[in-house]
Amino acid sequence: MTEPLLLKQFLLHHRLLFHSFNRLAVGHLPRRLCYCSTSSAAPSDQADDKATSTSSNPNSVWKAKESSSSSSSSSSYQDDPEYRNWKDKEDEILKDIQPIVLLTKDILHSRRYMDGEQLSAEDEKAVVDNLLAYHPHSQDKIGCGLESIMVDRHPQFRQSRCLFVVRTDGGWIDFSYQKCLREYIRDKYPMHAERFIREHFRRGRE
Repeated sequence: MTEPLLLKQFLLHHRLLFHSFNRLAVGHLPRRLCYCSTSSAAPSDQADDKATSTSSNPNSVWKAKESSSSSSSSSSYQDDPEYRNWKDKEDEILKDIQPIVLLTKDILHSRRYMDGEQLSAEDEKAVVDNLLAYHPHSQDKIGCGLESIMVDRHPQFRQSRCLFVVRTDGGWIDFSYQKCLREYIRDKYPMHAERFIREHFRRGRE
């Protein structure tokens, strides 16, 4: 009786040890799986990365270096006498043409004038003296004589409004105010005209 009892106790003890080992082994597996799946998906970690400061983001640090480099480059330009001279002249030209540019845009893009309407005497004088007079083909545009200046839709580009010379014989022809401005700038600021035109004007209809 004693031997079978000891054998049963031994087997029971062995089974208990075996189950304990299985619980420990199985208990580690879910933790490993959860850690791997969390690290691979990491939605919250990505959100946190977007909220981190630029110092912890390599791309942001690189951009900061680039901006710092460009700012230092800009400051070196500021120290260049030729660059300062250009910026001063650029401001001078902008201030010079600003009144007529603002007036022309107001004429073309506001509701002051309907399509086909002639300009007032004051606006017409400003346009003729400050724009049309500098058109390289102003005499051809005026032809037999100037009756008035009109604003209307361009015959080919119907979405655009432009200025027209109305002649004394009843004919009319469009002209580009930007071309007038370019010629004015070339005439008054010959040393800086081409750079200014290149940086501030779109190439378009002549």
